[in-house]
Amino acid sequence: MNIGEMSRITGVTIRALRHYDRMGLLPPEEVTEAGYRLYGEKSLHRLHTILLLRETGLPLESIRRLLDDPHATPDRLLKMQEALLKMQRAHIDRLLALTRELQEKGMTAMDFSAFDDRRAADLAAQAKAAWGDTPAWREFAARPCQPGDHARNGQALMELIGLFGKNRPASPDAPEAADFVRELQGFITRHFYSCTDEVLLGLADVYQTPDFRRNIDHAGGEGTADFLADAIRSALGK
Repeated sequence: MNIGEMSRITGVTIRALRHYDRMGLLPPEEVTEAGYRLYGEKSLHRLHTILLLRETGLPLESIRRLLDDPHATPDRLLKMQEALLKMQRAHIDRLLALTRELQEKGMTAMDFSAFDDRRAADLAAQAKAAWGDTPAWREFAARPCQPGDHARNGQALMELIGLFGKNRPASPDAPEAADFVRELQGFITRHFYSCTDEVLLGLADVYQTPDFRRNIDHAGGEGTADFLADAIRSALGK
């Protein structure tokens, strides 16, 4: 099918399909000598996955890396989407409950739990669980901890990221940014799970999802999440 037929079948605009092609997210299966893009069943399946993952808030570039990852099986991608959507739903449920409470009791009944940065640790664990039965997740689940450890470690993590965000260098590829990436990697390894380069690269994508971006930007200032994600990729040569 040509690009017009692909657009009619899927509801995705021709302009968007061309953009996906340019960024390597959805290249056509064939390009004719006249320059016409041709798509098939394989393209339809890939586009369907792109649209599903886009609903989780993942940036398109992160989706491209996920789809091109040979370890990212369809089942694993679906598990990741399910976990991220559940996190979004839980956050929205908390905000709805807070809104109803404010309607009933008035603005004097302030509850800041819906904005608690300490949720970062739990969110990180859920996000890694989305990747399936990984060694990092098994290690996290098996690691003994005392009540409140996750919350304290999560708060310390957010404070560390917040300090970086407020004093970040001019560019994500600056040596100071690379130094912080390794510091962050060491912190996660000590307090959560073995943060290999592969795991850290996955976290860069997760940090740019809406729930994480909100928490990270709150801690370190607007743009901290994107800056940190870019710093991780730069430090790892990705």
